[in-house]
Amino acid sequence: MFRLGDFQFPDAAARLYPDTPERPWVLEVGFGDGRFWPHYARALPQAPNYLGVEISGTSLLKAHRRLKDAGLTNAVLTKLPADVLVREVIPHAGLDLIVVNFPDPWPKAGHTDHRLLRAPFFQLAASRLNPGGAVLLTTDHDEYFAFACEEARASGVMTVDTGAPPPPAALETKYALKWRDLGLGVNHARFTPTTHPPVPHGTTHPYPEDDHAVPHAILTLPDRFDPSEFSKFTKRSEPGRGPDWTVILLDLYGSLRRDGWVALAHVVEGELTQEVLVGITNREDGSTLVRLARFGGPIITPGVKAAVGAVTDWLETQGATVTHRGY
Repeated sequence: MFRLGDFQFPDAAARLYPDTPERPWVLEVGFGDGRFWPHYARALPQAPNYLGVEISGTSLLKAHRRLKDAGLTNAVLTKLPADVLVREVIPHAGLDLIVVNFPDPWPKAGHTDHRLLRAPFFQLAASRLNPGGAVLLTTDHDEYFAFACEEARASGVMTVDTGAPPPPAALETKYALKWRDLGLGVNHARFTPTTHPPVPHGTTHPYPEDDHAVPHAILTLPDRFDPSEFSKFTKRSEPGRGPDWTVILLDLYGSLRRDGWVALAHVVEGELTQEVLVGITNREDGSTLVRLARFGGPIITPGVKAAVGAVTDWLETQGATVTHRGY
């Protein structure tokens, strides 16, 4: 599994897969629990080099175990937004295939901008696929399928083929099995670039990350602190002072350890959105530790650090006294 700092911007298959640099390079977007790739690779004489991207930390761990059990050593998994990974990490004409199985269709009105397969992504994908490469989409969602096909045509860089069946491995994924058990079918399309215009990489490092210290604060809670008084709390970066971010504290839960609470924070930094947990733990000396939880493997960005600050700020509004800030 790769963290953000393990990549170069852009990177190369020869560096990521030093033992198999000559093999095709395949990217799977949203691999879920990792069922697709072992089935797909098993059907080939040699397993291509595999790069999988997912935003769920739980799915990342499940897929890692599945690929390890299958003996697929030339595989890299990471937790990043797909468009960021493709734009920043993948070199021009570096990929042989991009696979998208059962993506989130964002079906609610006004949410189509959150969909992955829109014209800008197809233009980016065309620049990162080599001649003969393609994007494969398999989905059960009819409206999203029609939407993606139209966006591919509107991109001006893709042809659309809906006549071929999906790879058999795509029908072994968690969602495919669910729909098959219900007697429902799936849609499949192959999007092939008509041109490979270079799209520049945005930065040398898309999201600053600091792994040297876990963001935290130490404070003293008031005697009458009442967590039931929690209400949604929003904090934003100051314009012109570093990266832009927005933190929304969504909820506060009692800790399973019964010695504190856990705050759920929604963090938005440009194209990167993360939901992180911030622990509020009472200590034996009477102080309280506010600390980022590692659950889900968040990328420690300025916005994630600010989530710890947002929890600290909210506690101050409840009468807490801060003695140390480490974020």
